[in-house]
Amino acid sequence: MLWAALEDPDPVLIFEHIMLYNMTGKLSADAGPVDIQTARVRREGRDITLITYGGSLWKTLEAATSLASEGIEAEVVDLRSLRPLDDATIMDSVRKTHRAIVVDEGWRSGSLAAEICTRIVEQAFWALDAPMGRVCSEEVPIPYPRHLEEAAIPQVTKIVALAKATLGKA
Repeated sequence: MLWAALEDPDPVLIFEHIMLYNMTGKLSADAGPVDIQTARVRREGRDITLITYGGSLWKTLEAATSLASEGIEAEVVDLRSLRPLDDATIMDSVRKTHRAIVVDEGWRSGSLAAEICTRIVEQAFWALDAPMGRVCSEEVPIPYPRHLEEAAIPQVTKIVALAKATLGKA
């Protein structure tokens, strides 16, 4: 995304999640500049849409894999860019699955998750078969000790539990 940001004529802010610095893995063969104006569906699904970005993407993909082992196909939407939000990709996914959960490391109050939920209500309310859900950080300053930090920010188990509850399979 850095290359695309440098090429963009408008000002671009890039936020790097510190927890991603130590991740290892192979780059995709088609890795390269990306369209920073659009979200990307990272995993196709039919039962529920999981919307996220940044450091929560990998936890959300792991949650989708866990749900798949139980027969629940979750579609994962990686926002990539927060402004402008790609409403079209979000709404297309919600209209397909009829359920949505937003995973955001921000607090619930005044969060990006709240904005996304509002946009879904404004644009795709009649497509929903269940209330939307949010997995957000606890409304406390993020603690330094690892075990307390993990308790404060979204985790795979919370994402899975809310997805199952949204589907009535809790």
